[in-house]
Amino acid sequence: MVHVASSVLDPDLGDHVCLPFDGERERRTTTGLFTANGLRRRTKVVIITHADSPERTREWLAPLVPGLADAESAGQVEILDCAGTHFTGGRLDLERVYASLADAHARARKHGQHGVYALIDASWGAGATGEQVAFEAATNELFGERWLAAVCQYDRGLFARDALDRASSVHPISPEQALLRFAGTSEPAGLRMWGDIDLTNRRAFASLLARLEKEPGEVVIDASELDFIDAGSAQLLTVTAMARPRGATSVVCRDSMARVLRLIGADEFIAVRRVGDA
Repeated sequence: MVHVASSVLDPDLGDHVCLPFDGERERRTTTGLFTANGLRRRTKVVIITHADSPERTREWLAPLVPGLADAESAGQVEILDCAGTHFTGGRLDLERVYASLADAHARARKHGQHGVYALIDASWGAGATGEQVAFEAATNELFGERWLAAVCQYDRGLFARDALDRASSVHPISPEQALLRFAGTSEPAGLRMWGDIDLTNRRAFASLLARLEKEPGEVVIDASELDFIDAGSAQLLTVTAMARPRGATSVVCRDSMARVLRLIGADEFIAVRRVGDA
């Protein structure tokens, strides 16, 4: 019996999940559960393969997901090879990944589906962990639009423990780490966050701040629903504000986060607005 946290295999749209697994049985079981959950949520399920071909994946997945063939025929499930979604001329192509997922979203909307559930075999990055970690961090920006949920499967037999730790840290969600959800905002530009931020997902938080650092005007970070942020992660927020025009970064937060920001001197660079303040 495979035991995996329900939030990992039944993610909300907007979730970017790192899922380490042990062995072929666990990979297949979790793929079946994820696919069934995506169909139940009326999303388009996109399975991006690497270790197996799409044809082989279809063979072993069909007994695990009743009605899989009909779902494929109806455009509810797509099984793709990462060579056609992640690479151009043998080189990792971030723009091609964006385009592949955006195309899946367009097809989902055409069929009246609620968004895209993507399951990605991350074994394509074995042996190139640094490039893969940078890629995973860069894709976080996509999830702020909240039409995409992705679970990235990492085989513990292929990735060393330190490589898995680095991969997990750039995902906002992974088993046994803090869970961060977010949405991008506009007018003014910013970010709405809920959940928790600590050392385990701090690098994912840093990737979200990197985009805001480049914004030319006012930035508002709505952390009013954030349950916890540690001092190290709050320091990252301060560094972002210091790199921007003075007074152009605001944070809306609870008293607990306001105290953390005050203790590290962040309120010198950030306009801190407590929830409920006029």
